[in-house]
Amino acid sequence: MRNPQEFFDEMERHLLEDEAPSQYLSSIADSPELEQYPFRLLKEMQNTRQSPKHHPEGNVWNHTLLVVDQAAKRKQESANPRVFLWAAMLHDIGKPSTTRTRKGKITAYNHDKVGAKLAEEYLSYLRQEPSFITAVCHLIRYHMHLLYVVNGLPFADIDAMMKDTDIGEVALLGLCDRLGRAGADQRAEEEDIQRFLEICYRQNNLGGSYGTE
Repeated sequence: MRNPQEFFDEMERHLLEDEAPSQYLSSIADSPELEQYPFRLLKEMQNTRQSPKHHPEGNVWNHTLLVVDQAAKRKQESANPRVFLWAAMLHDIGKPSTTRTRKGKITAYNHDKVGAKLAEEYLSYLRQEPSFITAVCHLIRYHMHLLYVVNGLPFADIDAMMKDTDIGEVALLGLCDRLGRAGADQRAEEEDIQRFLEICYRQNNLGGSYGTE
């Protein structure tokens, strides 16, 4: 069995270099390394259900594989592909510990905040540089703000988000998150991204737009 640092480095190499990292990730889904901390935080995704309405692709692991492949396609649009791809990989790491069934509905409230903390522990254990950890965790912390902002929900904190991270990166991760679902409508998701950015820029009196293909 590989030591944690070797396994992390191997995973990172595939995340950064593969056209479809999901192929590698699928190949390690049952590996003994995923039984050990911190990688077991990924393993737990395989047993974490999601709402079939919003995630017909199934469990959190299945969703993550789709998101990572979307991120790999768009990594050149990111200001920091390494941060971006690790944020995609770990964006739902908080779901296993927050998922509940409430009144017949599967929820994962606060998985963004919990996920940011778990990602910090994950990356710190593997002795990653503090600036990298902070950048990844901020993207995870705010990856649900696309939903919050566009729908006018009280959980949105645009000022803090714009202070802590680049909303262009949040938007790009949000697009990959939305498209990482079975049957996603790309045009509709891109329109939501545009609305998200317009609201954020308008609140802060900034000009800007998000170009989509």
